[in-house]
Amino acid sequence: MTTNYYATFISVAPDCPVTVAVKPPSSADKPTVAALQYELLAAHPYEYTSDDVLFAVYARRANLSPERLDEERALFFAKDQACLRASPLSKRYGWGTHHDEQGRVSLIPVESDETQRLLADPNLVQRVAMRSSRTR
Repeated sequence: MTTNYYATFISVAPDCPVTVAVKPPSSADKPTVAALQYELLAAHPYEYTSDDVLFAVYARRANLSPERLDEERALFFAKDQACLRASPLSKRYGWGTHHDEQGRVSLIPVESDETQRLLADPNLVQRVAMRSSRTR
């Protein structure tokens, strides 16, 4: 199972509460999933795939030993995992994600010209992040 997208733009959720992307809050002792995803993607645009990001965040939060990472990664992806469409970055903090042809990811702020360019690109698959709340 993989969470990777290729040549895809994931825009922010329709119920995202911000119109300008914001850095997720973080605490040194217990960083949130959003903060860890942001930290990784902001520092390394187009370097990691969605699978890489999701597993790195899981491994850090679970304090996995480096010797077991390959085995733990196989176990992690043996079960279905939520993709970046469910990320708090796109649901709450105003960050879209662009996935290039190799599946590598970059954060795109909702208010940017880049968001508009990617939304208009006919060569990209367009996806929308999942809503935070259910509609009736």
